[in-house]
Amino acid sequence: MRIEQLEYLAAVTRLGSLRRAAQELHVSQPALSETIRNLERELSVTLLDRKRSGARISGDGRELLPYITGVLEAVDRLNRAARQQHLSNRMVRLGTVNAATVSLLAPAVSEFRRTHPETKVEVLPAQQVDIHRSLLEGGLDLGLVNVLAGDDPPHDLDSTLLLRGQVVACVRADSPLAALDALTTDDLLTEPLIVMRAGYLMHRYVHRLFDGRVPFSYSTDGAEMGKLMVAEGMGVTLLPDYSVRGDPLERYGAITTRPLALPQTEVQLLLQGRPSPRMPGAVRDLHRQLVHHAHKLPAGTADLR
Repeated sequence: MRIEQLEYLAAVTRLGSLRRAAQELHVSQPALSETIRNLERELSVTLLDRKRSGARISGDGRELLPYITGVLEAVDRLNRAARQQHLSNRMVRLGTVNAATVSLLAPAVSEFRRTHPETKVEVLPAQQVDIHRSLLEGGLDLGLVNVLAGDDPPHDLDSTLLLRGQVVACVRADSPLAALDALTTDDLLTEPLIVMRAGYLMHRYVHRLFDGRVPFSYSTDGAEMGKLMVAEGMGVTLLPDYSVRGDPLERYGAITTRPLALPQTEVQLLLQGRPSPRMPGAVRDLHRQLVHHAHKLPAGTADLR
């Protein structure tokens, strides 16, 4: 039995005519008729009532039609899944909040590319809510997001805890604040405060820290620009420590961090994806690389799934 035999029978049933079915399928009418006769011989069932006025599905054929339709629908699902698998193995889309750590992301993606040279990796910066939505809608394969300890991971996504860290002050290396062992809220206000704009986790943290009265001097869209502004001497910003550790600006001595003289608040970096027992191979391998490199960093890892 061949799939085309079932497709030919379904077309004749739908169009009510061998001639019209042959035209739609771009085959000759005799070839179409013979293909269906071969199917009838294989099944030992008369599927079509053939008359001078035309061909119609028989009573026995009508009883078998739900099974034929089910097979064709299953084949269609298989083809769509295969196309999606092919696309996923040719491109992996990773959404990341701007405070995700360079020291994790860069080596993980580099190692992945060595083993998947034909696979394109798109790293797309976005806010957490946009990453969540795009993961559910299929626009992203994986997402890196930050949460504060006590936040509940979304129930409709799989979440793996990659890193634990603390909120620290990111200051220019030659700033007077860099000479202090730890910074109070009063210390933070001795320089212009660079705050992430609304929608970022650190905006929520600063809002909570100053009891809703955020005394920012600058507002920026993400940690990378915040660190650049600190390096330029424009002020101080608050970030997860793993967002600064290993950053090129920190490695080359332009910026540094200081702990806060406040009750510690744990920040967590989560790797999220859609729940699926059949994650595409390339996506699964990038997921594995991110977990592997997180284990190599001092912040530690755990599994929330």
